[in-house]
Amino acid sequence: MELTITPKAEKFIDRMIRFNGGTPEHGFRLSVSPGGCSGLSSEFSIEAGPLEGDAVIEASGLKLFLPAESRILLEGATIDFKDTPMESGLTFITPQSGNCGCSSSGESHGDHSGPATISIASIQRKH
Repeated sequence: MELTITPKAEKFIDRMIRFNGGTPEHGFRLSVSPGGCSGLSSEFSIEAGPLEGDAVIEASGLKLFLPAESRILLEGATIDFKDTPMESGLTFITPQSGNCGCSSSGESHGDHSGPATISIASIQRKH
């Protein structure tokens, strides 16, 4: 699988794992599905290990757990982290997202070009 994770995204993922009580075995589970104005909607959480069917992608000592459908949708993607006064969260730049950019809430940026952006509010804490 071809997937690029930028240093900013790696730093964000590492912090989320640590802030949620993660150990070196924990990972960042990213589930992406078709939907939303960007063509993608997603959910992610911190997990103790991969779920059945998840692939484990390791980058800079971090573990990213990806279900099968997510792997297909993220093939060739770049995962970045954006932190601006207007938005904060992971940004997915995929070959399929060239026509529209929007947040996971479905809010359109109106420029109809650019990456799909997933808000950090989408993160689910494990209790």
